[in-house]
Amino acid sequence: MTIGLVAPASHLFDPDGYRRAEARARSLGFKPKLFPAATSVHGYLAGEDMARAADLNAAFADDKVDAVWCLRGGYGCLRTLPHVDFDLIKRNPKVFIGYSDITALHLAIQKLVGLVTFHGPMLGSDVSEPSWDAVRRVVMTAKPAGPIGPVSSESPSAGQVAADERVVTLTGGVARGRLTGGNLSLVTRLLGTPFEPDLKGRILFLEDVGEAGYRIDGMLSQLRLSGKLGACAGIVFGRFTDAGGGGQPVKLPLETILRELTMDLGIPVSWGFRCGHVDDQTTVPYGVNAELNADSGTVRLVDSAVR
Repeated sequence: MTIGLVAPASHLFDPDGYRRAEARARSLGFKPKLFPAATSVHGYLAGEDMARAADLNAAFADDKVDAVWCLRGGYGCLRTLPHVDFDLIKRNPKVFIGYSDITALHLAIQKLVGLVTFHGPMLGSDVSEPSWDAVRRVVMTAKPAGPIGPVSSESPSAGQVAADERVVTLTGGVARGRLTGGNLSLVTRLLGTPFEPDLKGRILFLEDVGEAGYRIDGMLSQLRLSGKLGACAGIVFGRFTDAGGGGQPVKLPLETILRELTMDLGIPVSWGFRCGHVDDQTTVPYGVNAELNADSGTVRLVDSAVR
C-alpha cells in the first residue's frame, strides 16, 4: 500500500524530519511517496498556498496512492481551501488522516464531498503503539470498531489512576449521531464561510493546544451564540493541551468553563476523550455514526468507517 505524504499547513522544523517520516511509514508496512511542496519553506508554511493544495489534489488523483497522510498541522489549511479540487476528491475517494490544523480540510471535505476522513496521528512525529492500534482498528478493519478513546500506554499500579486519564461527566445522558469537530480554533474559524460545518444532530468532538482558558471560553461562546452548540446531539471534549493562563490575573478552571457553557443545552456532554495533542490518541472518523454515553464517558462507533 502506497501512502502519499503531504504537508498542507506548516513544514517540519527539522530538515531530516522528512526522511524519518518516510522511515515511519515503512516501519508501519507502507510505501511512502513524499509530495514536493512538503519540503518547501515559505515562512511558517510548507510552500505557497497553491503548491500545498496542488500536492493534496495530486495525491488524491494519483492512482498509485492508496491513502493520503499528513505530516503535521501548524497553520495554513484555511489558505488552501479555495485551491482544493473537491470534485476531484469526490471522484477519487481515499483514506485521509491528520489532525490539528488539518481540521479545516476534514470539515471542508465533509461539507462538500461527504467522504469519511480520519482525525488521527501524523507521520511528522513518532506514532505510539496505542495510537497505531487505534488506526488499525478504525481505519483498517471493515467492521464497527466499538469503543474508541481510551488508548493510553500508561499502566498505573493497582489502586492508582493516571492524572490525565480522568473522564468527567458534565451533563449525563446518551446520544447518537454522526461524528464531527476536531480542533476548536478551526471549527470556529470556519463559521460564516462556505465550509461552515453542519452540527445539527451530530456528536461534536473538540480539542485544542496552547489556548488559554479565556480563549477557549470565547470560542465556545461564539459556537453557542451562533446556535451551533445547541444543535448538537451531544458533545465530547477531548484534551486541551497546554491550556495556559494567557496572562490574565484570575483564572477559571477549564472544567468550570466547559460546564458553564454547556450545562443548559439539554444534551449529553463529557470531557476527557483521548483525542488531540497527546502522545497516545484515538482515531476519530468524520461522518460515522457513534454513540456517546456521557455517564460513562465513552464513545462507541456504531458503523464501520471503511468498507
